[in-house]
Amino acid sequence: MKIETKDIALASIFASLYAVLVYVFAPVSFYALQFRVAGVLRPAIAKKWVLSIGYAIGVIVGNLFSPFSGPYELVFMPLVSLAAGVIGFVIAKKFKKSYFIEGAIVAAIVPIGVSWMLNQLFGLPLIATFPYLLISEQIVCLLGAFIFKLVELRFKWWE
Repeated sequence: MKIETKDIALASIFASLYAVLVYVFAPVSFYALQFRVAGVLRPAIAKKWVLSIGYAIGVIVGNLFSPFSGPYELVFMPLVSLAAGVIGFVIAKKFKKSYFIEGAIVAAIVPIGVSWMLNQLFGLPLIATFPYLLISEQIVCLLGAFIFKLVELRFKWWE
């Protein structure tokens, strides 16, 4: 796999956008009942796997502003995010690099990681946090998939 300079630039922009959106929407980006608006970017990983690296870096930077910043937020969740992005890319690739498949996969994996982290940090039961996180993540990624589909009608942003 060859990574070109433009891929590094695109991943950097992706990481920056993700981190900025987490920061700007900080009141709803953290805690057990989170609605991470920055997640609208995740479906874009369907077009370029390298964006999963940008996503993981964006998670690290964004989580620096978390009231719970620590090893779970700065190591565990970026690794979960990276894995979710790559797994989503591999599966979405089989469906013509579908934004919707990428978003659905990422939005299914990330809530598992967040629920487990909240259980470890605060003793919150997985059964209480996972369903809400799954719903909120699916909504955000579905919205993002529609946005990228509309953008793609006029502009091949990944080329």
